[in-house]
Amino acid sequence: MIEELLGWGISQEAIIVIISALPVVELRLALPIAINVFDMPWYKAYCLAVIGNMLPVPILLLFLDSLARVVSRTETGRKAVDWVFERTRRQGKRIERYEKIGLTLFVAVPLPVTGAWTGSIGAFLLGLKFRYAFLSILVGVIIAGAIVTSLCLLGWVGAVIAGVGLGTLAVLGWWRR
Repeated sequence: MIEELLGWGISQEAIIVIISALPVVELRLALPIAINVFDMPWYKAYCLAVIGNMLPVPILLLFLDSLARVVSRTETGRKAVDWVFERTRRQGKRIERYEKIGLTLFVAVPLPVTGAWTGSIGAFLLGLKFRYAFLSILVGVIIAGAIVTSLCLLGWVGAVIAGVGLGTLAVLGWWRR
């Protein structure tokens, strides 16, 4: 896929911004590609990934209700919206307890389904004001970017650290149930 985008004349920088703006993968995928595949300097990769990751946030915070209504007009769209909102509501209980700091920490943990997209949906569902939600998500994205960048720069050691961390979280999550 990346080769196809490069073949179309899309720059490496634009690819990193685009990947960072995508739901689920966000900067957690963009930074390893930028640093380890494109051999981009970490500071450039970091800045591009944070910018890309924050691009959808204002749109989601301001227009999520309208977007959800439009997408929900079809049966498949309604099911998808319901699934995303329900999943975010379950995660949102953690955010709700600590509000702005909870939202920041939720977004800062670089795991699947804890990034800027889910944080934006959570902020919307909790009715947080745009200013507070945007700043909390921005700080969370900055922290997540620093963590992922550090892990990328550590190479295999970073991969092992990330694997052990994810494994530990999975075991703890399973154990708590």
